[in-house]
Amino acid sequence: MGKDASAVTSLLRQWRGGDSGARDELVPLVYQELRRLAHYHLRRERSGHTLQTTALVHEVYLRLCSQDDPRWEDRAHFFAVAARIMRRILVDYSRRRGAEKRGAGAVRLDLDEALALPLKQPFDLAALDDALEQLAAFDPRKCQVVEMRFFVGLGAKEIAAVLNTSEATVRRDWIIAKAWLFRRLEGAV
Repeated sequence: MGKDASAVTSLLRQWRGGDSGARDELVPLVYQELRRLAHYHLRRERSGHTLQTTALVHEVYLRLCSQDDPRWEDRAHFFAVAARIMRRILVDYSRRRGAEKRGAGAVRLDLDEALALPLKQPFDLAALDDALEQLAAFDPRKCQVVEMRFFVGLGAKEIAAVLNTSEATVRRDWIIAKAWLFRRLEGAV
């Protein structure tokens, strides 16, 4: 674990223990990473998307800070929770926009395309969210692996630490979940 990662983990544990000053010290250490994640996901959205990177980061951070009893284990766990919150915000935003304009020019992509290099076309986040909800219904851990890998960019080692399992299990879960989601998203097109 690097110096910044151990500092983040230490501050998260202090925050969990009730030290609100630790939360304030945490902001500069996690802000740029949250911005990077938000930018990564927003660049997949349609052109003219009105949700901005800074607004998304601030909304995620507000929701993280509003938790009454944060149970952060470490940096990876914090970003896994941030990924789930970011996913919810983006999906809710996408669904609100979709309700306004039912599919106007929306392009559905399979998971392999979604995980590819930066996309020029919009990504159907609502379809992915629906598929992830279905996956979570019968295998929550595989859904968590996808969330942490896709929405946060955590590696197998970090995901294994958060989920308290082995790296080999995380890799197997990723392969199986990716194939399952591919079939599910392919059928949704």
